[in-house]
Amino acid sequence: MSLVARQTEPLGPAAEFHLMGRVDFNDCLALQRRLVYEAGGRNDGRIEVLLCEHAPLITIGRAGSRGHIRLTNEELARRQLQIRWVSRGGGCVLHGPGQLAVYPIVPLDWHGWTVGDYMRRLQSGIVRTLEDMHVRCETRPGRFGVCGRSGQLAAVGVAVRDGIACHGAFINVNPAMSTYGFIDVVSPSTAAFDEKTTMGCLLAERQQAVKMTSVRAALIANLASALGCARHHLHTGHPLLTTTRRLSREVTARAC
Repeated sequence: MSLVARQTEPLGPAAEFHLMGRVDFNDCLALQRRLVYEAGGRNDGRIEVLLCEHAPLITIGRAGSRGHIRLTNEELARRQLQIRWVSRGGGCVLHGPGQLAVYPIVPLDWHGWTVGDYMRRLQSGIVRTLEDMHVRCETRPGRFGVCGRSGQLAAVGVAVRDGIACHGAFINVNPAMSTYGFIDVVSPSTAAFDEKTTMGCLLAERQQAVKMTSVRAALIANLASALGCARHHLHTGHPLLTTTRRLSREVTARAC
């Protein structure tokens, strides 16, 4: 094949990874909505991935319920924990510093993937990452999420709007674990007899220091590969975050 022919071959879609540090959950939701809207107007198959951490918060997905949170309203208030109902799949997830939130914005129709195809790719990228970190993990038939000895290490739950996937996965790297034992990320009614329903973390699995930066770097390479992106680029922050943060504050102020 000639050099000219090789140069004109399509490179395929790129993955754009945004390293965002700690981000308010509402601001992150607003940014995802904006990115989903913009993805619907493009035809390049580009995948954008937001990587961040959140302040302590509990979200409940479509497979979760208030009964999976074994804390009274008074105990939640004492721990300064709010509950948010969200439209993603999956169950209850406790968020906080030390947990890596992974939000890929993926045009499923462009890639020709079903929701199941995409979620298997997302999960395989996480499994490869944990294996790179020398963490033994497993998945359960008929359910998305990655488990270890200490509990579920990565919760997976997505939403799809107009053929664009958002939300994603939450990997417990080294969070403070004192409250996780009260939150069932897996419904006890559907858990296997030997399965822990709460989340564990990579620190407990390895019993030695685990750096968020190391997990994040491994995830970027593995997720880009799992999503079929031969090219990926890294960005600090996201240029639209300031705009969505301002709009989120305005909406909140009007609602009050």
